[in-house]
Amino acid sequence: MSDDRNEPSISARASGPFVVRGLPVVRKRPVESELGEPLTWQVGDRVEVSATVLLCRCGASSTKPLCDGAHASIGFDGTDGTSDDTYAERAKPYDGGHLQVRDDRSICMHAGFCGSAATNVWKQVKHTEDTTIRAQVINMIERCPSGALTYRLEAEGDDVEPDLPRQVALVDDGPLWVTGGVPVQRADGTDLEVRARVTLCRCGASARKPLCDGSHKEAGFTDH
Repeated sequence: MSDDRNEPSISARASGPFVVRGLPVVRKRPVESELGEPLTWQVGDRVEVSATVLLCRCGASSTKPLCDGAHASIGFDGTDGTSDDTYAERAKPYDGGHLQVRDDRSICMHAGFCGSAATNVWKQVKHTEDTTIRAQVINMIERCPSGALTYRLEAEGDDVEPDLPRQVALVDDGPLWVTGGVPVQRADGTDLEVRARVTLCRCGASARKPLCDGSHKEAGFTDH
């Protein structure tokens, strides 16, 4: 990671908070149908923070999303659980008529945008020669906050990513959603693979720290 403190960046302190530099912090929550299906994201209030802010990643702070030092009193173990392999190495490809979908379950935060009451991405990818189905699959994937799901128009082509701002979003009772290709440094000082979308654990329970693996739901994490 660059040493330029003016560049937006995030770093995880060993058994401590995230140090977030030069990034706006907002709230985002899913908009759901009458059937409870997530449809899109709604942007909430911007959180007023300084240019450099400490955000809780142990889940125990009484001033969430800000760190209040609770990690020390609870003995938070912030040991990295990620490896040096890349998304491309982990992701499983699913080839369709006019689309290839790739899926890395290990970083799924279970936001639910990949399906509806009637169908899901995996069922539809084989039918993407139909432009209506193709557009629906693309919309589902582009709303995936973690980037666990990506798509390519050709199997040997590049991933197509939505144009998202450089920011940190607080997902209600969930992770930090980081967009815009922000560099993230692990607690051991090494850099994560830079991606357009990543979700970072703030419940303290993920086995893939600093990334979210969906453990916040099982852990009963709330950010109120």
